[in-house]
Amino acid sequence: MKKVLLEMEDQKNSYEQKAKESLQKVLEEKMNAEQQLQSTQRSLALAEQKCEEWRSQYEALKEDWRTLGTQHRELESQLHVLQSKLQGADSRDLQMNQALRFLENEHQQLQAKIECLQGDRDLCSLDTQDLQDQLKRSEAEKLTLVTRVQQLQGLLQNQSLQLQEQEKLLTKKGQQIYYHKF
Repeated sequence: MKKVLLEMEDQKNSYEQKAKESLQKVLEEKMNAEQQLQSTQRSLALAEQKCEEWRSQYEALKEDWRTLGTQHRELESQLHVLQSKLQGADSRDLQMNQALRFLENEHQQLQAKIECLQGDRDLCSLDTQDLQDQLKRSEAEKLTLVTRVQQLQGLLQNQSLQLQEQEKLLTKKGQQIYYHKF
């Protein structure tokens, strides 16, 4: 009888040891999953912050683009006015020729400004396109990270359920061994 009880005690100890090892392994896996989740959440937060920064820069450039367009239209309008003044100045006397030279000078300056503004507009257009592309990539990264977070949360829930089931099983086995002793 003692021999049987000792064997049962050994079996109980063996089961308890295996259960402890299994629980330890599950706890380690849970901790690893939680660390991965935290890391992924940090990455997601950084990606969202970066996305917001790109969006802000994009909006600022869009506003600059509108301003440049307005300035360009105003300068073109001024250029048309000056061109019509120049056409009327051809028929005037020497004094008007001096005024004509002055207006031609002003015309060249405005043309240089227009070319400069067109160059700026072209650069802003390229920057705007780059920002739109970066914004799309950031949003795609955000979706990927959100999906990863959801996967890790699901894995964490599954491991928690497994851990609870193993604890219940361990409790049942412990009770069964305890009842078999007596």
